[in-house]
Amino acid sequence: MLTRRHIRVKVMQSLYAYSQSENDNMTSEEKFLLKSMDEMYDLYLLMLQLIVEIRDHAEDYQEKSRLKHLPSDEDRDPNPKFINNGVISMLAENAALKNAVEARKLNNWKNDDEYVEILWNEIRNSETYNNYMSTRSGDFKEDRDFIIRIFKDIIAPNEKLYDYLEDKKITWVDDLPLVNTSIVKMLQKAKPESELKLVKLFKNSDDKDYAVQLFRKTLLNDESLAGEMEGKTPNWDKERIADLDSILIKMAICEFLKFSSIPVKVTINEYLEIAKEYSTPKSSIFINGILDKLSKEYKETDKLNKIGRGLM
Repeated sequence: MLTRRHIRVKVMQSLYAYSQSENDNMTSEEKFLLKSMDEMYDLYLLMLQLIVEIRDHAEDYQEKSRLKHLPSDEDRDPNPKFINNGVISMLAENAALKNAVEARKLNNWKNDDEYVEILWNEIRNSETYNNYMSTRSGDFKEDRDFIIRIFKDIIAPNEKLYDYLEDKKITWVDDLPLVNTSIVKMLQKAKPESELKLVKLFKNSDDKDYAVQLFRKTLLNDESLAGEMEGKTPNWDKERIADLDSILIKMAICEFLKFSSIPVKVTINEYLEIAKEYSTPKSSIFINGILDKLSKEYKETDKLNKIGRGLM
């Protein structure tokens, strides 16, 4: 689930927090980095569990409607199609999801069930829901397409849910788009008679090691990396370079010199995209100029430590 770009963002945030704090304990900041990445998986599990909780809330709603003093015909004989949705049932019965939620003690939707009700009300009043419920039977494809659509159109973009998640964990704001994309891809792969497979936080152990090593090597080599920038910014005093830009440049230089398997072009492109999203409007142009000069200089002086064809 975590892409290399998102890992870079997490490392950037940890380095920035370290530079702004009076705490010089690298170990504690490294723990924060790992915790921040692990909490992204909490968000993934919560968003999956939310779908199940909405189904359970709908079932409870139908039961309460049936017990009204003067129930309507629909109250007496409600359409069970949403409650029996095949994809939601697969999520509800998924042992891996259930065990992970319990192990991590993710009881948010029990404690803050008003958000479940908000989403359920939006869903049941939507045209998508009414079209889906116009019949009492359907097939797995219809169930899957319906869940994907309400997730993309109603659950994922809900502003109240967004505000709630931001209040719970500030880092979740950056994580949510990637988590939601992972969930949609997972739902798209759902097949009848086949268990839904949860995605892993890291694609492989190399990605987790990359995060830790990028953080350590950038921090431990801070002075030498800053020295590499000297003379490459003739129109800028050292003090005028934004802290975030300085961190991004140092991380990129660190990748140039100390990560032999990452192509130079990949490094430059990744940090330019991060700068566009997280720094000032002109930062990407400024950073591109420095990294372009340095990469050419390193290539000429045979300083680039790259292994493999096409990495220069």
